Amino acid sequence: MFSWLGTDDRRRKDPEVFQTVSEGLKKLYKSKLLPLEEHYRFHEFHSPALEDADFDNKPMVLLVGQYSTGKTTFIRYLLEQDFPGMRIGPEPTTDSFIAVMQGDMEGIIPGNALVVDPKKPFRKLNAFGNAFLNRFVCAQLPNPVLESISVIDTPGILSGEKQRISRGYDFAAVLEWFAERVDRIVLLFDAHKLDISDEFSEVIKALKNHEDKMRVVLNKADQIETQQLMRVYGALMWSLGKIVNTPEVIRVYIGSFWSHPLLIPDNRKLFEAEEQDLFRDIQSLPRNAALRKLNDLIKRARLAKVHAYIISSLKKEMPSVFGKDNKKKELVNNLAEIYGQIEREHQISPGDFPNLKRMQDQLQAQDFSKFQPLKSKLLEVVDDMLAHDIAQLMVLVRQEESQRPIQMVKGGAFEGTLHGPFGHGYGEGAGEGIDDAEWVVARDKPMYDEIFYTLSPVDGKITGANAKKEMVRSKLPNSVLGKIWKLADIDKDGMLDDEEFALANHLIKVKLEGHELPNELPAHLLPPSKRKLAE
Repeated sequence: MFSWLGTDDRRRKDPEVFQTVSEGLKKLYKSKLLPLEEHYRFHEFHSPALEDADFDNKPMVLLVGQYSTGKTTFIRYLLEQDFPGMRIGPEPTTDSFIAVMQGDMEGIIPGNALVVDPKKPFRKLNAFGNAFLNRFVCAQLPNPVLESISVIDTPGILSGEKQRISRGYDFAAVLEWFAERVDRIVLLFDAHKLDISDEFSEVIKALKNHEDKMRVVLNKADQIETQQLMRVYGALMWSLGKIVNTPEVIRVYIGSFWSHPLLIPDNRKLFEAEEQDLFRDIQSLPRNAALRKLNDLIKRARLAKVHAYIISSLKKEMPSVFGKDNKKKELVNNLAEIYGQIEREHQISPGDFPNLKRMQDQLQAQDFSKFQPLKSKLLEVVDDMLAHDIAQLMVLVRQEESQRPIQMVKGGAFEGTLHGPFGHGYGEGAGEGIDDAEWVVARDKPMYDEIFYTLSPVDGKITGANAKKEMVRSKLPNSVLGKIWKLADIDKDGMLDDEEFALANHLIKVKLEGHELPNELPAHLLPPSKRKLAE
């Protein structure tokens, strides 16, 4: 009796088994989420259906900014070579969306050909029509950077009415389409042209719900003095705070991303540190790509569920015969109340609901009589996916990460600062003296020896208690001093001789100057008398 109930329970408790994360995402989407989206016409309101290429494609970086902020130059800086279709100038030069991707030979694929290629994740851009497709190309070239990521260059955002009228397609909607599918959105600002036009403001608002992907680059910062740079940075943060409605501050990277000499080199070290942080962020994209796709699928599933509740609620309120038009107007005007009712009834967070004004505009053109009533089975399948299958995929993501070598973006500008004397921080902090024949600590050793002999050494060594009295004068926390002790006590006898004591003081100086301590003592810092011991 009721055997069907037991079977259903077992099906829910046993999540599906997948071999890879990519295969699992495709299967879950097609079998569990897509039926819900199609039943409630999700694709007409929000986003086209996903295809296999959306799950298989490499991580993508989307560059957005007003004209002449250095978007195309930024790509050229990363790749360290020109790409087909590239144009750079102070006027609005890039008038197309250019997908810069890996290819065996250099060449350009026009938009109309691009959207029929099943191996590229752009097929659904067909919906934006010829006006857009004539302004969309794929630039292919062999480049080591593009083996790991693809980059999307966008037209410069203009000011005034020209932006709204002359493009012939919905620019903000296209950017939103890309924002849903890319792994990182880089907003570029020119340190000389900080004003955020109304159109740029609209674009940033269109990228709402993707704040986790956003990074901001304040470019051409070498062209202004330090004092002005501080003011510009503050003004940029204030402007962004008014547009991006999140309590967290968006990460802003300051620099000059081109291969020309710095005009004002005063902030060179700052620019180098900021560049390294940005490069590390971009380099991590291949490693986190599966997790990002999983996260985006969860966001999409939550929105699809809310959409189903909205559509079914509108259907439920519609009369069967007379007064349909008047009722439709009333329901659209009272959509905020319907949102509130759904929120209370199904315990849904307000942040999961689509934009109210936009939803009202879209509903005006819809025939409510074609909407479907609530079908609990479809929603249960999606709930089951979120509760069980997604958890299994999370485990699989970690397994794939541990079994696979660390994936990082290589080549181009990413190689230039990895090794050799131009690597970030080379010859600084704990790396000072790395190429010197003489032990770098020896320069200050006479000063450290004077202190050493006041600490009552016995057989040429001082105890840990006596060393502590001197080391705590640095006011560094015990956790840091403990690490310095471990690095300096090379023979691990719990005492310090004069060379080890000098080394400890050198490491204290390194830390006080703002540098990080190494996890292991570099070879060049080993005291001369201890080098054979280390071997």
